[in-house]
Amino acid sequence: MRILVRTSTWAIWARRFGSLALPLMVIPVLMHRARLIESPEFLVVEIVAATSALFAIVLSIGGMGRIWVTGDRGWGRALGGLLFGLISLFPLGYVVSGMVRNPAVLDVGTTSFEPPGLGYFSAVSDSRPQVLPGLGPHSYPVDAPQIFALAATVVDVEGWEVVSSSPPTDAVGTGQLNAVATTLLGWRDEVAIRVSGDGANTVVDVRSASLGRTHDLGDNARRIAAFLTALDEKVTLYQRDSATPAGTEAAPAPVPQAIIPPPTDAESPEDGAPEDSVPD
Repeated sequence: MRILVRTSTWAIWARRFGSLALPLMVIPVLMHRARLIESPEFLVVEIVAATSALFAIVLSIGGMGRIWVTGDRGWGRALGGLLFGLISLFPLGYVVSGMVRNPAVLDVGTTSFEPPGLGYFSAVSDSRPQVLPGLGPHSYPVDAPQIFALAATVVDVEGWEVVSSSPPTDAVGTGQLNAVATTLLGWRDEVAIRVSGDGANTVVDVRSASLGRTHDLGDNARRIAAFLTALDEKVTLYQRDSATPAGTEAAPAPVPQAIIPPPTDAESPEDGAPEDSVPD
């Protein structure tokens, strides 16, 4: 007699919802980063993906409970639905975590008094950025054009899209660089970097602003802090590798000394060659 063992319906639907949620989570993120869809559409699709993921998790947990009691088949489908659902909740978890751990701001800078201007996001260009604890202008004893060049190098390494660049013409000039940075989930923020020199020192102010969302999740403050840290390292390396500062004399380079090997038996003085006499 053949005994039929059915597959849990809960497990089947858990796998289906999980298989739906995963592409709904991944594909919109890639499209949002590539600017193929705008932020409002991205949010709608991600809400649908999160809902599908929650259904998959609930159904998988319920399915595993029924399988344990009834002995039905479907452990693999239930576990697959649970795994897909948890992975698909990553964007929601990332957003919730950022909103809990960071203040609700959209415009952050190193100064709120005459901050660097924004050109790309004109909707917030007239607002004053918030200066969060630990952020402030950085001053370097290097000419403004050189600091601007180092800052542009950091921007290039970060992969930001430069939208405008006005380098300072001399050590007492002012220059500014504006760029667009793309976040992990595809939101775009504008970064404004101003370099001001007075002949002896150069001050760098940074501003980072978001548009199209109600919370920056701490991205702007982290971006400014990371940029200034990287710029500090670049300036330190530049000062180390640059010429000796004025007013000091460079130490003379050491004269290489020839290494003379000790004489061997073949190189001993020939017979009859004068040798130092040693008194008895």
